[in-house]
Amino acid sequence: MIRAYRAELLSVPHDAPDAVRHEPDGLLVVEDGVVIARGAYPDLADKYPDVEMLPGLVVPGFIDAHVHYPQTDRIASYGEQLLDWLDKHIFPAEKAFADKAHADAVAAFFLDELLRNGTTSALVYPTVHEQSVDALFEAALERRMRIVSGKVLMDLGPEGLQDTVASGRAETEALIRRWRGRGRLGYAVTPRFALASSDAQLADAGALLAKHPDVLMHTHLSENVHEVAAVAARFPDSADYLDAYDRFGLVTPRSVFAHGIHLSDRACTRLHESGAGVAVCPSSNLFLGSGHFNFGQADRHALRLGLGTDVGAGTSFSMLRTAGLAYQAALAREDRLDPFRALYLATAGSASLLHIADRVGALEVGQEADFVVLDSAATPLMERRTEGADLATRLFALQILGDERAISRTYLLGECAYKRTP
Repeated sequence: MIRAYRAELLSVPHDAPDAVRHEPDGLLVVEDGVVIARGAYPDLADKYPDVEMLPGLVVPGFIDAHVHYPQTDRIASYGEQLLDWLDKHIFPAEKAFADKAHADAVAAFFLDELLRNGTTSALVYPTVHEQSVDALFEAALERRMRIVSGKVLMDLGPEGLQDTVASGRAETEALIRRWRGRGRLGYAVTPRFALASSDAQLADAGALLAKHPDVLMHTHLSENVHEVAAVAARFPDSADYLDAYDRFGLVTPRSVFAHGIHLSDRACTRLHESGAGVAVCPSSNLFLGSGHFNFGQADRHALRLGLGTDVGAGTSFSMLRTAGLAYQAALAREDRLDPFRALYLATAGSASLLHIADRVGALEVGQEADFVVLDSAATPLMERRTEGADLATRLFALQILGDERAISRTYLLGECAYKRTP
């Protein structure tokens, strides 16, 4: 079945992050969930006369490059920096995911919240429990969302959140067999962070990554000064935090490292050489007092970047809001993040980081038709600020003032999966 949508279209190409593709009066044509034509409406109108009007600015579906679904119910937890916050708020909450029914309920809410915020794809942390992955993948399969996830490995975790090298490997292998190739799902080998796994488990994670060339590696890196110091004490022979992973074969083109706030130039050089990338998480970086990502340093080293909400340390599921905070974090270091690059990071940049850029992120012909309709008049203030404004000003205002209220509709594979109620 062919569907043709007429709207203002905007995207930033995967292969040209400094470029912008914009059709003020555009037509997006979808067949069987895939974009088969895109261009100016007058150029395509004769071929596709039956169209549906979409009121608003259509952009690719947002791609959250780092988020924790089990932390949904602990968003806005008061008073601690990273390591104490984990002990006090997060680890107790994650123990509940031993119960599959609890995992099912949270996964369903989490994915619906993503759609309500215009997020159509995500790289997601579950918990150490095998069934937490099953719950997420089952819910994603039902919704036809593109989700990448994998059982957390943490044989040095607290009581109730520990696996072993053997059980972690066995459960990971079983999950890969169970979910590989199903729907729009992908797998990621997921050591929680360097402090949560023994050397033997980190080495085994590297072996798993080498064995399965279609999976990602997803973990945390250089998020907090106290964490960085603890890693340095744990791995005294490592050059830096990244090197603690590198020695176990975990720094590859398929590696996604969340945060990367406190990186040495040596680590940045190695990230660039390896092809690994960083999911920038400005909301959680601010909320936990961890610091601000150094865009200037990252650009000097040509690092691959995406954008993540990092809920529950992140305080919003909105990638618009997260893009706005990324601008503020950059400016705090006297760098400027223009709104088109912020859109790139939230769409095509994150898609590239997750190795799904051939499928989503730019609304190009041949890609899956995941997209969002943005309403720049969603609130009286946004309407007043954007009335008569040029494209860059409207997009910037959406990022600074916008949140889930600015999401008019979310489409998956060309079909409406969420529509805002009046």
